Amino acid sequence: MHVTLVHVHVKPECLQAFIEATAANHRASVHEAGNRRFDVLQDSEEEGRFILYEAYATAEDAAAHKLTPHYAEWRDRVADMMAEPRKGVPMKGLYPGA
Repeated sequence: MHVTLVHVHVKPECLQAFIEATAANHRASVHEAGNRRFDVLQDSEEEGRFILYEAYATAEDAAAHKLTPHYAEWRDRVADMMAEPRKGVPMKGLYPGA
């Protein structure tokens, strides 16, 4: 399983708009081929910090996600909402197995 933890820091005035844009991306992403999970997590202490937990069956499936129209729309829509550039951390999923 190919997992990416995307760390996002959102400007305080953009929180609701970011959540709405990310919800739309989530709803479409969970229907992609190879998608295993697409969780959106908000820090309980710092509400402007998020982690997107993106799990795909293969690296190719994960790469295909970045070619989808809904991803491109999300990327462009939230770019100016971020307090700093987002950071994707690739992980190797061990459990549960494929």
